[in-house]
Amino acid sequence: MLHDSDLVSIQEVRGKVERAWSAWTAYRSFSQEQVDAIVEAAAAAARAHSKRLAELAVEETGYGNAADKFAKNMLAAEILPQRMRGLRTRGILREDNGVVEFAEPVGVVAAILPTTNPTSTAIYKTLISLKAGNAIVLSPHPRARACSCETAALLASAAEQAGAPPGTVECVGNSTVEGTGELMRHPRTAVILSTGGSGIVRAAYTSGKPAFGVGPGNVPVLVDSSADVADAVAKIVEGKSFDYGTLCSAEQTLVAERSLRDAILAALKKSRAFLCDAAQTAALERTLIGRNFGIKPECVGQPAVKIAKMAGFEVPGDTPVLAVEIGGIGREHPLSAEKLSPVLSLYFVDSFSAALDACEAVLRFGGLGHTCGIHARDDARIREYAARMPAFRVVANTPTPKGSTGLTTNVFPAMTLGCGAVAGNSTSDNVSPMHLLNIKRLAYGVSVKNETKIDRTMIVAAVEKYLANRGVAPAQSAAAAPAPVPEPVIADFVCEDDVRRAIRDSRKIFIGPKTIVTPSARDTAGPHDTLVVVKK
Repeated sequence: MLHDSDLVSIQEVRGKVERAWSAWTAYRSFSQEQVDAIVEAAAAAARAHSKRLAELAVEETGYGNAADKFAKNMLAAEILPQRMRGLRTRGILREDNGVVEFAEPVGVVAAILPTTNPTSTAIYKTLISLKAGNAIVLSPHPRARACSCETAALLASAAEQAGAPPGTVECVGNSTVEGTGELMRHPRTAVILSTGGSGIVRAAYTSGKPAFGVGPGNVPVLVDSSADVADAVAKIVEGKSFDYGTLCSAEQTLVAERSLRDAILAALKKSRAFLCDAAQTAALERTLIGRNFGIKPECVGQPAVKIAKMAGFEVPGDTPVLAVEIGGIGREHPLSAEKLSPVLSLYFVDSFSAALDACEAVLRFGGLGHTCGIHARDDARIREYAARMPAFRVVANTPTPKGSTGLTTNVFPAMTLGCGAVAGNSTSDNVSPMHLLNIKRLAYGVSVKNETKIDRTMIVAAVEKYLANRGVAPAQSAAAAPAPVPEPVIADFVCEDDVRRAIRDSRKIFIGPKTIVTPSARDTAGPHDTLVVVKK
C-alpha cells in the first residue's frame, strides 16, 4: 500500500526526470571542450567541500569516520577527474580501417546511492555521467538524504555556472523505496547506476532498463610465504580499518600457511590489532552476524572499540581492528562472511594449494566476482593466484579497498565495481564514462576481389612433377594432349543484367561488330573489363 510519503516521492521523481530530460536535450549537443569545462567545475566544487561533506555523512548516517570519508570524496573529486582528462567522450572517438566511431550519450542516468558511501558515490556518479554527456537524477538512501542532496546541490550549481543547462544534475529530496522504483522504471530513464544492498541491485536489474549494479564483496587476502609479513599485515590492517570497513572491497579473511601463524599474530599485535580469544570470538559472532549471514545494521561501519563493547568486552582505545581466528569457511563458520566492519577473520592452512582453495571458498561464500588480494614477492605465485580466483579485481601488495577503487593502483578510479556475469552483473569493470555512452559506427564498403581462376595446365604440370620425383612416369594417353581451345561464342545482344551475371560468375562476354550492347551494359562492364571484342 502506498503512503503519502511514497506519493510525494513518486511525484517528485517524475518532475525531476522530466527536468533532467529537458536539460539533456540541450546538453547532448555540447562539444568536448564544453563538457570538460563543466566536469572540471563540478569536480573543483566537490574538492572544495569534500571535508565538510565527509563530516555531514558521518553525522547523518553514523557510519565510518570523517577522515577516511574525506579520502573517498577526494578519490571521486580529484583522482577521477585527473584520470578522465583527455578522454574523448563526444563526437568522433576514433577512425581505423574504414570504420569511424561516434560517441552517443544515453540520456538520463538514474543513480541509486548507498548509505555507507553517500557523498563520494554521488560525486563519482555525477562526474562520470556529465563526462559522458548525460543528465543525472540521484536517489539518496533514506538515511543519507541530507548529505547526498547537499553534495548534489553543490555539483549542480557548479555545473550550471560553467554552462550546463539547469536540471542536468537533479536529486530526489524525498526518496523512498517506491520513489526509487519509479525513477528506475520511468520512460525517460536511460540507464541505472545502482549501489546498495542486494535488494536494490536486484530491483535495478529487473526494472526493464539497462543497469550497472554490483554484487556483495567477501574479500579474501592471501599472505604468501614469500611475502614481507610485517609489511603485508600492516597494509591489511590499514585496509580493514579504512572507514571502519564500510567499503565492500575491504579485506574480510586473511588466509596464510600455518608456518606463518606466529609471525602474522606478532605483526597484528605490532599494528595494535586486538587478537580475540575463543569466548570473545563467539561473542562477536553473535553480535555481528544476523539472518542469512548478513551483518546486523547497528554494527556496520562502527569502530573496533565500540563493536567490542557491543559484544561485551573491552579493548584498548586505539585498537584499529579486531582479529578472530576461525576454523573453516562457509555456513558453519559465520565469521567467514562479509562483515562491513573492522573485524578481520584469520584462517591458517597447511600449504599454498590449500590457501588457494580457502580463498576461492571465501569468494564463493558471498563475494563472487568482486575483489581479492595477495601479498607476495614471488610474482609467479601472484599470477597463479590471479588466474585461479573467481574475482575481477585481484589486488597485489596493497590494501584491497584502496587498490580496488584506484587510490593506490592504476585501475580506473570508481565507486561502482562490477562483479561480472558470475555475480549476475552486466560488467566486470570499474564503471567509467565509457559505460554510459553508446558507440555509433560508420563503416565504409571495401572492394571484394574476384576469385582467382584455376589454371588446369599448371595443376597438370605440378602433378606430373610430383610423380616424376617419385619415379612414376605419366600415363601416355589422349588426355595428356592439350585440349583444343574452343571458338568464342559471340553474343548477339548484351544488356546490363547479362553483364552483372558475368561479373558475378567471373567470366567474359564476347562481342563482335554486329553485337548490340545497351549503354547501361557498357557502363557496368567498363570497370571490370567484362566485354571482349572479337574481330572477324
